[in-house]
Amino acid sequence: MVLYRENGWSSAEKPEQLLAGLRNSHTLVTARLNGELVGIGNAISDGHLVVYYPHMRVKPKYHGKGIGRKMMDVMQSIYGQFHQQMLTADGKAIDFYKSVGFERAGKTEPMWVYSGTEH
Repeated sequence: MVLYRENGWSSAEKPEQLLAGLRNSHTLVTARLNGELVGIGNAISDGHLVVYYPHMRVKPKYHGKGIGRKMMDVMQSIYGQFHQQMLTADGKAIDFYKSVGFERAGKTEPMWVYSGTEH
């Protein structure tokens, strides 16, 4: 959960739920450097039309080194032809996701019921 804590994600404080959620993903990718976990991403999908990427995290000291892009390449190799790919981004992540092809969905507004504190 260090990776989540270093990125300021409140889900790091719920390790059992976080691990269960990651294990139940449709797809889970990890990035390791000399055995160290430096990135993780997951997808939730119906397997045919729609995919949602809830977690794409890279340790802050490795930001800008192509790790996130490589993880998204893996996801695109699986879901690139799907009708709808979705995610929620904020802060510096917005520019990253734009650089890999995502854009704001029309006039949509992000909405959620959320019990975290980082937003």
